[in-house]
Amino acid sequence: MTLRQRASGSAYASVLRIPAARRTLLLGVIIRTPLMAGMVTLTLHVVSHLGMSYSAAGIAAAVVTIASAISGPWRGRLLDRYGLRRTVLPSLFVLTVCWSIAPFVGYWLLLPLVAVAGLFIVPTFSIIRQVMITAVDDERRKTALVLDSIAVELSYMAGPALGVLLATWLGTPFALLICELASVAGGVALWLVNPVLRPAEPDEATAAKVPLRQWLSPTVMLVLAATMATMIVLTGSDVGAIAALRAMGHEPSIGIVLAAWGLGSATGGLIYGAMRRTVSAFTLLGLLGLATMPVALAGGPLAFGVLIFVAGLFCAPTITATIDQLSRAVPTRVRGEAMGWHGSALTGGAALGSPVAGFAIDHAGWPSSFLVVGGFGLLLALLGTVMITVRNRRELGQSARKINIGPGGLPPSATVARNRDCCRCRG
Repeated sequence: MTLRQRASGSAYASVLRIPAARRTLLLGVIIRTPLMAGMVTLTLHVVSHLGMSYSAAGIAAAVVTIASAISGPWRGRLLDRYGLRRTVLPSLFVLTVCWSIAPFVGYWLLLPLVAVAGLFIVPTFSIIRQVMITAVDDERRKTALVLDSIAVELSYMAGPALGVLLATWLGTPFALLICELASVAGGVALWLVNPVLRPAEPDEATAAKVPLRQWLSPTVMLVLAATMATMIVLTGSDVGAIAALRAMGHEPSIGIVLAAWGLGSATGGLIYGAMRRTVSAFTLLGLLGLATMPVALAGGPLAFGVLIFVAGLFCAPTITATIDQLSRAVPTRVRGEAMGWHGSALTGGAALGSPVAGFAIDHAGWPSSFLVVGGFGLLLALLGTVMITVRNRRELGQSARKINIGPGGLPPSATVARNRDCCRCRG
């Protein structure tokens, strides 16, 4: 084993030795896996059990997505203000009622029920990321967030397969009921454990509320834009991969190729988490865009799998870097709301990526989807880097003017002291 491998292994081991981090990662998988399974089962339920079209199923999925995006900042604000238990408890009751009824009603009653469920969804992503950040020191924050990102990848891989399996064995109504109530049960476990979301502040009881306009700085907005762009690249690549393999006549290879993409993401995440150096989210977004565009050159499924594996190396690191950068750019007291906005940016990017890629495929074939979304990611990364650099230089200039730089690059008082010392030296 090399020195680098030992260092990376010790970095992850040091995080996993922390009971709060270990317990939270496990709870995250327990809640998220049935949640991912439920989304797939909902589509199957609308199409097969209710006999509706795929468009109708897409509308139902969109209703859940939009409601969840609206819910993110609102629920995050409640976490900041009232804590985990008081925020999660109403969700557990509302979700139990909604998902106990939704699988057994018609389509037009299903839509408002899933909308309410989406609004009251347990803010799992926000909670888990806050707990992971709080459980470790600053040096290990990136490694902890990578572990959470890999746990999400595992849920994304296992959840849909579990949903399809349950729908095949039990039928979609009971499969949907089991998946969603299992996710609620995970929320109950989270409520019982009640992990620490952020370090306690001495004057927390009397601390004033931090208004949105005070912390939603240009830097924060740029990081959120990078988050949305990342999901546009990833979702667009997902659609492009399906279109490419269908056009090649290799539909059975879709699952294998997407698994290779996920493996690349997990591999890249592990490498990035073990690095001592932190890389800017905009740099990683640019690399993701650059690595995505060559996938358009694939001539067969094997080449496609190799190229998309390489592109996948930058998926998890880019998302992790946006979370890390955002968490450091906002006050601790509003971290829950900021994570909620981050989740909404992810959801918004996912909603935009599919139609953008679909439009490109319809007008110029599947290779164009990778060129368009990859190029968009690269362009936004360059724009964000330039804007951050200009802003940092402007702030540096303002700071220099505030301290009134004097001759020789020192403040006047320092210059006087220096001259006085020199006089002393000369006697």
